[in-house]
Amino acid sequence: MNAAIDTTPDHLSNEDALRDPSLYLNRELSQLDFNFRVLAQALDPQVPLLERLRFLCISCTNLDEFFEIRAATVRHAQDFGLPPAADGLSPTVVLNRIHDRAAELVDAQYKCWNEVLRPALNEAGVRVFGRGAWSARQTRWLRAYFRNEIMPVLSPLGLDPAHPFPKILNKSLNIVVVLKGKDAFGRAGHLAIVRAPRSLPRIIHLPSRVSGGENDFVLLSSVLSAFVDELFPGMEVKGSYQFRVTRNSELVVDEEEVENLALALRDELVGRGYRPAVRLEIAQDCPKPIIRTLLQNFALPDNAVYLIDGPVNLNRVIQVYDLVQRPELKYPVFTPRTLRDSDAIFDKVDDGDVLLHHPFDAFTPVLELLKQAAVDPNVLAIKQTLYRTGKDSAIVDALVQAARNGKDVTVVVELRARFDEDANLGVADRLQEAGAQVVYGVVGYKTHAKMLLIVRREGKKLRRYVHLGTGNYHSGTARAYTDLGLITADPDIGSDVHLLFQQLSGLAPSTKLKRLLQSPFTLHAGLIRKIEREAKLAKAGKPARIIAKINALNEPRLIRALYAASQAGVRIDLIVRGACALRPGVPGVSDNIHVRSIVGRFLEHSRIYWFGNDGNPELYCASADWLERNLLNRVETCFPVLDADLAKRVFREGLQNYLDDNQNAWVLDVDGTYRKVAPADGEAPHSAQATLLAGV
Repeated sequence: MNAAIDTTPDHLSNEDALRDPSLYLNRELSQLDFNFRVLAQALDPQVPLLERLRFLCISCTNLDEFFEIRAATVRHAQDFGLPPAADGLSPTVVLNRIHDRAAELVDAQYKCWNEVLRPALNEAGVRVFGRGAWSARQTRWLRAYFRNEIMPVLSPLGLDPAHPFPKILNKSLNIVVVLKGKDAFGRAGHLAIVRAPRSLPRIIHLPSRVSGGENDFVLLSSVLSAFVDELFPGMEVKGSYQFRVTRNSELVVDEEEVENLALALRDELVGRGYRPAVRLEIAQDCPKPIIRTLLQNFALPDNAVYLIDGPVNLNRVIQVYDLVQRPELKYPVFTPRTLRDSDAIFDKVDDGDVLLHHPFDAFTPVLELLKQAAVDPNVLAIKQTLYRTGKDSAIVDALVQAARNGKDVTVVVELRARFDEDANLGVADRLQEAGAQVVYGVVGYKTHAKMLLIVRREGKKLRRYVHLGTGNYHSGTARAYTDLGLITADPDIGSDVHLLFQQLSGLAPSTKLKRLLQSPFTLHAGLIRKIEREAKLAKAGKPARIIAKINALNEPRLIRALYAASQAGVRIDLIVRGACALRPGVPGVSDNIHVRSIVGRFLEHSRIYWFGNDGNPELYCASADWLERNLLNRVETCFPVLDADLAKRVFREGLQNYLDDNQNAWVLDVDGTYRKVAPADGEAPHSAQATLLAGV
């Protein structure tokens, strides 16, 4: 570490020193490390077996998205000569380190599958057969299955001057085949490509009469490789090797230039699956000349290839989790708490604010709020933001019903929600057809805020009811993610949310809000002011503390403010699930900062900010992580929990509970590595998520 760093208390004189690149961890490499922590769940014998399989598949899916977005972004920075981030690493260096670290992860994933989970599943009566393990009866059945169900939809393509290399769809399963001999037209065989259409199931469930077991499976890739010779009669197959290419999936639309964002996005979605390649996965026994040919075709460098010891689409094994009905191999089912008197939700909120901690509290009160508003003759208007909703969304159904019932319904649909663009276009069309006013947000800024506003006539006055949350209006993620939601009729919060919707839909100017902080206008500066306030308290000899629970952290000015606060003596605890660019524990700089990550049954998604404020603590929940994009380039909301009892509950359940975790916690060390926390001698084990589940 740089010993020349100035550690004087006045952080203003420290500004340049706190820009030292050695004080910052690389975001992309930190994000990769998160997936090692996910994979650790797959290796944990205390986790139910099929859940371990699910964690393995999650780590694989996460890695896919990492390459589609994060690695693709770094490659873009390299191609266009963009400057390095706060860590000072050039894009070229980052790409090389990504390759090395990702290769370690891939190796660990396949060792987990081949040496740990597959044998354990087999022992438990859930068998995924490789080609070498098929019995004669199974082979006959699979050959017939190939001929009847698979071969009719395949279109193998021999490569020659008349048949150039075909377009390969993003993350699709493919087989490159080495051929010898001549075909019916006298053409000499060399290479052919067999593409597996998306319509084919990637996991084949063997009938028990054939396999002898109820839960026996074969991978499509194994079947293709075993019988690929039937696609080339009269020719000799010298080898067949499965491969998969991952492409840049970040949609690029020049919003300033397009007249209709929805039409522009529809055009972009058509070509998303064929954008520039960023990664090649291929069977490890594939000859090097073929690998070079594929790299050349996809315009990829040598450090973009990953040799695979197993199925290239390992994440597809997740289907086994869904197909196997073995409750003893999964987490116990739980029923979330339900809100009393939710059938009269407006009366309930009239009595006081309602706090929901998902998934331990059911998502139904939010849905009930909308359903009752849709049919309530006193409700005049409904305004809502939608980022992700899921298929067959009851939220969308309620909004459609409200519009058809004559309510004034305005919905801000964020079309640019990554990988949900197509679904959100469909939601927008459906809402418009029902008569709702649909707004696509603000040019240049994704609308990531989670807001619902209901205007209701009560006597001679209009009253606003508001729901604000840290997660999406998606019933599925409400069961799998930890999130917080607040339903309130507080006049100041209602006024703030009304002004935010005016900004989003009516080109209203930036207005000072009474209670909320918002990106991109006041949240970033507001956080820094609160951090600096704690630093001043510490300098004055008063207790000063900051606790934050977020998903990721990389914004440099915020990190510098935290470093300066640490130097002033502020105790700072950060619970950061994923990427963290802040380096804790640097002598004289971040001695007072502690960073931990929690990885458990549920995906940690809630964002909570707590500031000690000289004995008058302030607690906020938010839709925003402490990333540059969230604080400076998105529309986000940060809302206070004003009810003292509810604020104490959020602190107890969402912060202290996680700081006490010694079962699923990982601590970030000064060198950028994470180590698993274990109970100290005589310390009782404590799992934050298990504690919350016990209260359900």
